[in-house]
Amino acid sequence: MTLFELPTSLVALVAAALLSAAIILAIRPLLLRFALARPNARSSHRVPTPQGAGIAVIAAALLAAFAIMICTGAAELQIPAAVFAAVLFIAIVGLADDIKSIEVAPRLLLQGAAVAAIILTASADLRIVPACPFWIERAVLLLAGLWFVNLVNFMDGLDWMTVAEIVPVTAAMMMLGALGELPAAATLVAAALCGAMLGFAPFNRPVAKVFLGDVGSLPIGLLLGWCLLQLAWHQQFVAALLLPLYYLLDATVTLLRRIRRGEPFWAAHRSHFYQRATDNGFTVWRVIGEVFALNIALAALAIGSISAPSVAIKIGLLVIGGIAASAVMVRFSRPRSP
Repeated sequence: MTLFELPTSLVALVAAALLSAAIILAIRPLLLRFALARPNARSSHRVPTPQGAGIAVIAAALLAAFAIMICTGAAELQIPAAVFAAVLFIAIVGLADDIKSIEVAPRLLLQGAAVAAIILTASADLRIVPACPFWIERAVLLLAGLWFVNLVNFMDGLDWMTVAEIVPVTAAMMMLGALGELPAAATLVAAALCGAMLGFAPFNRPVAKVFLGDVGSLPIGLLLGWCLLQLAWHQQFVAALLLPLYYLLDATVTLLRRIRRGEPFWAAHRSHFYQRATDNGFTVWRVIGEVFALNIALAALAIGSISAPSVAIKIGLLVIGGIAASAVMVRFSRPRSP
């Protein structure tokens, strides 16, 4: 995708935003009736709130991307059928988990099947480290994909948190696509996902009127993970790490801390850094604002890494991003000064 083709992404973004908002308005009465998330000790909300708006977000993103893919007929915009099928499958898994909790083992197996459908059907020519044995690289990608899907779900625990993550990341991907650094199909998906999240944003604005639910967070993680994988497969691995770096660090460090303490790390909890921030006196708006600003900075570093003249500079930008994300996490973990 080039600057000349950028309007295609903008059409996808606007169409997905309008469709997402319209579907949420249509289904919210049903969600109020059948899908209320009631507060508990691990919740960040205080009143029963409907969940399941992810149905609208995913439907809008997929429909907008599919419609443009069909209408243009451009070969470079063809999104693999495995991506559509896997996203729909994992959305159904998420919906079932929202309605009646699924045990950890079968849930992971079902999620793993969705990730595997994308990884194992990809062209064998797509490699990140050609020197690494093919089967090892694919196995690592499968595990990484499964972790990424779940960490997006774990991090969706505060009003506008997922909006503050997905919108900057996908907007940056649109820019990378316009610069020719991301395949056109992945750019189209990123634009549609960005638009769908913008359509959802007014309803999730603190205090939220509706939540995504697992039916939204799981397939969002899968779609975003596929787009980032396309970036990595096109030799922009540092950019693919920088864009979701806050989510990666917060979720991974939290998981390791829980394992070290002998806690049941698979169980729901309130120990992510952004959750601890609200317990430490940060307002929801302050937390979201800092995460959003950090993601804008990480996006700028990712775009900068594309044109970096050497590997050393790329790694330096990754280190800078890691320091910035770590600084936010440290600040969130301490009581806010009066």
